[in-house]
Amino acid sequence: MTITIYHNPECGTSRNTLAMIRQSGEEPLIIEYLKAPPSRERLVDLIARSGLTVREAMRIKEAPYGELGLDDPTSTDDQLIDAMLAHPILINRPFVETPKGVRQCRPSELVLDILPNLDIGPFIKEDGEVVIDENGRRVV
Repeated sequence: MTITIYHNPECGTSRNTLAMIRQSGEEPLIIEYLKAPPSRERLVDLIARSGLTVREAMRIKEAPYGELGLDDPTSTDDQLIDAMLAHPILINRPFVETPKGVRQCRPSELVLDILPNLDIGPFIKEDGEVVIDENGRRVV
């Protein structure tokens, strides 16, 4: 099984996650989910396998969330999924799937929990935050 990342190249968290995957020696299948959203079945599966609720998998900072009234606690999971499929920007990113499981990698270092090869060497995020130090120790 290959590693798959549901990626937004405009997102720093997504870019950092992709960089850690690549630094682990893997070249993942990259799905730019804003251009090619997952199917309903796939999205439901990713959310369930990541251990999140549907609401936890939503990006609430984007305009459609409030405009569509999705902050209403009576919104059903089906309504939230429908909104994410109609407006993929509402899917919180990045989701990563590896042979070891699925994670929504916010923060990006959550990808380390599911990488097949954990020996990726030192890693510093784009913003300068150290994730793995020069001794190979996870800092965050």
